[in-house]
Amino acid sequence: MSEDADIALARETLKTIPILKAYEGPIERLGGLTNLVFRIGDYCLRIPGRGTEEYIDRVNEMMATEAVARAGVSPEILFADASSGVFVSRFVGGAVTMTPEGFRSIPGAPARAGRAFRKLHDSGAVFPARFELFSMIDSYLGVLSTKDVALPEGYHDVLAEAESVRAALSAHPLPSVACHCDPLCENFLDTGERMWIVDWEYSGMNDPMWDLGDLCIEGGFGPEQEEEMIRAYFGGEPTPAERGRIVIYKAMCDLLWTLWGLIQLANGNPADDFRAYADGRFARCRALMQTDAFADAVSAVAKG
Repeated sequence: MSEDADIALARETLKTIPILKAYEGPIERLGGLTNLVFRIGDYCLRIPGRGTEEYIDRVNEMMATEAVARAGVSPEILFADASSGVFVSRFVGGAVTMTPEGFRSIPGAPARAGRAFRKLHDSGAVFPARFELFSMIDSYLGVLSTKDVALPEGYHDVLAEAESVRAALSAHPLPSVACHCDPLCENFLDTGERMWIVDWEYSGMNDPMWDLGDLCIEGGFGPEQEEEMIRAYFGGEPTPAERGRIVIYKAMCDLLWTLWGLIQLANGNPADDFRAYADGRFARCRALMQTDAFADAVSAVAKG
């Protein structure tokens, strides 16, 4: 779909939204890998992307989005339609949409992300969905079984190796809390004083260390950035088991999002080269799982 067609779709969608049906001002297309996101004056309009209904629970997303807005983690929601997935939120003026480069160059950004995660995890919010890693892998494999897309060579072998990870994580589970579960850098808006988190499509009750491990990967964090985020989150040094869970989830997020990338490829999403995305994710997962640091992390988590 061309940008002109995207803008036309946004204008048609506005006619269905009471607070914006009379809007005739400028519309600015913002970022998004799967969805269409627009700035509408002081508001932000989100229209779901094609094919997302196959793997996104819109009712959970809308309930989570409203809960985290009440908790002050995400911008205020002004309109939401769970049946279509369309919603309108308050536009955060003066905020920078984060990128891996932004996390490297903006002083204090990793720490603000760590504090935002802590605020989310301590919020007491309860989401309808549970983010179950291995169940999601099975679900995505089920979706892909209906598509004409090949898995990376060796995927099932690595998945079998991950059984030891599953056992370690299950030995001493952390309480499930409200988690974002898909912390792309672009899902963080930084004002310089606080970090907002947006886009709750994959949110669910989950091990909180998933969010930290996944952001390390999405942001390409080096050791200093990682330590800054972790220490801001914990207010000090985590236990070996907590640190180990973060390391484990660095690999496991790549194992899962490999499949997500292949679904985007099968659905013809033009936003990225999703074959390269999936293959790169899988190669990074396999490489980390072969390191001594990963083995030490699994051992630490198993010991609790």
